[in-house]
Amino acid sequence: MKIYAFEVREDERAYFQELSRNCGVELVLSAEGLTAGRIPVLDRGSAVSVLGMYRYGQKELTLLKERGIVFMSTRTIGYNHIDIACAKELGIHVCNARYEPNGVADYTLMMILLCLRNYKQALWRTQVNDYSLDGLIGRELKDLTVGIVGTGSIGSSVIRELSGFGCRILAHSRHKNDKAACLAEYVPLETLYRESDVISLHVPLTDETWHMVNKKTLSMMKKGVILINCARGPLTDMKALVAGIESEQIGALGLDCMEFEENIVHRDRKTDIFSNRDMAYLRQFKNVIHTQHMAFYTDNAVRSMVECGVNGILDMAAHRPCLTRLC
Repeated sequence: MKIYAFEVREDERAYFQELSRNCGVELVLSAEGLTAGRIPVLDRGSAVSVLGMYRYGQKELTLLKERGIVFMSTRTIGYNHIDIACAKELGIHVCNARYEPNGVADYTLMMILLCLRNYKQALWRTQVNDYSLDGLIGRELKDLTVGIVGTGSIGSSVIRELSGFGCRILAHSRHKNDKAACLAEYVPLETLYRESDVISLHVPLTDETWHMVNKKTLSMMKKGVILINCARGPLTDMKALVAGIESEQIGALGLDCMEFEENIVHRDRKTDIFSNRDMAYLRQFKNVIHTQHMAFYTDNAVRSMVECGVNGILDMAAHRPCLTRLC
């Protein structure tokens, strides 16, 4: 079977090549994205694997179906960039990726600690040999209440790691996790917003969760709340974050993702001009830590994402069980 893999990073290539040898599959690797204009030249009956920087709606999926391409994988856990309902209607089989939650959980803990200890300001000062302490006093996790929104594999791993710090942990999720319930107190979302000093988001991006942090919900939170988002940018309303930082309703932000980050993250844009003014404005604040959507980025996770991207397609095509099948 021929599989075209798009948006391939250099760190993925060795894993793709290993799979090609071991599975006997023909892989065509491209660093470019799969756009509508590229679909008509793909071999009929082949399959495609993508990442998350391009949108696949009715137009793109219809073009794939017309080429007889009915197997598609995304090498990401999130799949909001693919219209799953449309794919199902067209008869296109789609799967996503899976990887161990430890990397993102570790990164989340790091973000919380960096925000609590004013890391960004301290780093700036040491770069110019300023070793003063004024304005750098931090807080200790054991004295705080931390709210975890979403207790799937990543959220529950964050709770497990947090439990060693001695803080009070609140949790909210559509589905209760029994292991997490041993370490955290499940409460309504409004209660979590109201009582948490630190709030970390670990939910998928859906119509329900889009802009779940907004002007209204921010007003429910404690003055000076610390918000952490290592999940999906549009979970938070960018305008509301800017207003929250300016008014000091938000005490600090730890963001591994931002709204409207497409075509920016994972690319070298240092000599470019781009129009995301809110991103540029928000990230310059002394209490906003912003990284390049890399919480997932470990060697184990990259290998797992590539393996899911290829093996998921092969399993679906062979009518074998596929644990990451979406439709």
